[in-house]
Amino acid sequence: MNFLRNNLANGFTLANLFSGCVGIVQLFLGNYELTALCIILSLVFDFFDGFVARLLRANSNLGIQLDSLADMVSFGFLPGLTMFKLLESYSITLPMELVFELKYLGFLITLFSCLRLAIFNLDTTQKYHFVGLNTPTNTILIFGLYYAMQTQDSFLDSLNQPLILVALTILSAYLLISPIKMFSLKFKSMDLRENTPKLILALGSIVILLLFKSVGLPLIVIFYILLSLLFQKKML
Repeated sequence: MNFLRNNLANGFTLANLFSGCVGIVQLFLGNYELTALCIILSLVFDFFDGFVARLLRANSNLGIQLDSLADMVSFGFLPGLTMFKLLESYSITLPMELVFELKYLGFLITLFSCLRLAIFNLDTTQKYHFVGLNTPTNTILIFGLYYAMQTQDSFLDSLNQPLILVALTILSAYLLISPIKMFSLKFKSMDLRENTPKLILALGSIVILLLFKSVGLPLIVIFYILLSLLFQKKML
């Protein structure tokens, strides 16, 4: 019984990792809908590993390290690979006729996700807020854009340009390690004023999804970032 109690949360973490691995394979194969499903499952498992650990009071250093390693795959390598796919057909010619394929810049997101996770592990203050954009939310931003481009015909063709995609890659990398405080979805108390940003985000997300459907996923992340900037003083 103690074994189950101590390792149930780790089981959810490993399920997150497995789902991320399957999502990466499906993305390689071009099955973006299955990749989307795997990301959703990873998000669910990532939520429940922490929830179960707190519920059973089974927090451990092993669980903390395992969680970051799983996130590195599901929310680090996967979004980097997504940007790799978006940049796959673009290249630039360098002096001496050397050709650099821009797709490899996509892995800047993976590198900075790794850096963000390491910083988070060492920072004990990020309990009810994050410093910088957390890796699951960044994955929703990057893959959400990719998914919308696959499902909305020409609606987002104007964004599918090399300079814009490279700029988005750099912006994503910056946001992951930026000093911007962003509110967590954890409830510290039931005080309505304290939870105002979360309630606005929830209601706004519903409206955005109803209006924009799949295009709404990256828009929700942008909305979240703007709300965090607006409520910076509440997180000081």
